[in-house]
Amino acid sequence: MGAALTARQKKWFATVQANLEKNTGKPLADWVAIMKTCPEITPRAQAAWLKAEHGVGQNHAAQILDACRPDDGPGWDDPEALRDALWKDAASLAILEAVERAAAGVEGVISGQRKGYTSFSRSVQFAAMRPLKGGRALLGLKLAPEASPRLSPSARRESWSERLTATVELDAADQADAEIGRLFAQAADNG
Repeated sequence: MGAALTARQKKWFATVQANLEKNTGKPLADWVAIMKTCPEITPRAQAAWLKAEHGVGQNHAAQILDACRPDDGPGWDDPEALRDALWKDAASLAILEAVERAAAGVEGVISGQRKGYTSFSRSVQFAAMRPLKGGRALLGLKLAPEASPRLSPSARRESWSERLTATVELDAADQADAEIGRLFAQAADNG
């Protein structure tokens, strides 16, 4: 699987960055200054404050928060460091690697690393995975939960795409079997 972003994703990120001032009425430097007045501490609360107080959407809020926290861990330009920081637990990492092996035969997949999850895309994202406590992992897929008895509907709002409507919790690397590979390929075809 290739790493980074699809051409479509690169274009989308560039558009979000280029349109910040047009869509919000202020350049990035002004937003960084405004954030100094934010009473919130956590990034999630800060993003909610930007939306509530200034009408800033999620994508532009993420851009502003990234600019305000340049030393807040690895960024988009260092996917290996992002992966290492997210997948610290050896058991969770083994599950991710097992899913990657199970899905290796799916053609044209690009794996991208985010702070909170690993994404899988062709032209659009069709799967994502994040570690869970206790050496487990959660795999989200662009599938109807009815596609397999192993799948469940997304029970909570994840930071990945809302298109990923089915999830499966994996407790060990050996659970990333042929069935997971089949479901991954089916989700890729849905993308």
